Amino acid sequence: MIGLSMRHLRYFDALAQYGHFGRAAEACAISQPALSLQIKELEEILGTPLVERGARRIRLTALGEAFALRVRDILRAVDELGALARASQGPLVGQLRIGVIPTVAPYLLPRVIKELAAAFPGIDLRPREAVTQRLIEDLAEGRMDTAIVALPISEPFLHEEALFDEEFVLVRPQEDAAKPVPKPEKLREMRLLLLEEGHCFRDQALSFCEMTAATPRDLMEGSSLSTLVQMVGAGIGVTLIPEMAAPIETRSAAVSLARLTEPRPRRTIGMVWRKTNPLAPQLTRIATILRTVESGENPPNRGAKTSGKGI
Repeated sequence: MIGLSMRHLRYFDALAQYGHFGRAAEACAISQPALSLQIKELEEILGTPLVERGARRIRLTALGEAFALRVRDILRAVDELGALARASQGPLVGQLRIGVIPTVAPYLLPRVIKELAAAFPGIDLRPREAVTQRLIEDLAEGRMDTAIVALPISEPFLHEEALFDEEFVLVRPQEDAAKPVPKPEKLREMRLLLLEEGHCFRDQALSFCEMTAATPRDLMEGSSLSTLVQMVGAGIGVTLIPEMAAPIETRSAAVSLARLTEPRPRRTIGMVWRKTNPLAPQLTRIATILRTVESGENPPNRGAKTSGKGI
């Protein structure tokens, strides 16, 4: 089709994904008028509208919906061709789009970037923080090369590579430091602060406490681990956080940490990528590097002497 370009397809894919010209333009790192012009050009090339433009949000036409599915298939195939070319060059070079869940990104990502930049001088890392479901969708659509998440994911199209295990720790107000560590059934009776829905860590914490639902009095939500810890410091309740987050999130809060009784809650952090990704050998090497980094250093709080009452 004369005049149709990959730029048109990528911009339309972003618009279909975000449903908003401004957010799509931001994701594509261009101005909103420039993206709007490209979409208009695409519609002129096709001879039919793809988008219904509203005051607040756009809606795809029937053709736009069908076109979006085909565009995603094309972009995924093109991206895999690029990955195939990079894989044939030996050492990993070029852009690597890596997703990380929010309960891992602030604590692990700095080390990930440092180690991968040293191991692959030609790499152009493009990290993105998002909840697990969004990362899985991006992997499925070819918008992400790999992601660091809590395992298992159990998606048949994804390969899973475990990196390390970590425990959850209990965060209580500072004045509770000398109190006995509550058992899981006791946590159900306390005001438990958890991340809002959509975070896999929330589900893991609820599972440990054997809670499937809670009344507003028993359960309060926060948008980040930082918020939860500060709420605990204010005396609002207690929370569970991943061990790697403890040194950063508790250093400025009036809280105490405690290891829970056995069997302690824990999670497995790992990498996932599409089984069809030509970069699989390089991604396996990256997983090995990250696993070595984690085991070679003294992870936060894991080398500290502990008692039954605290960390």
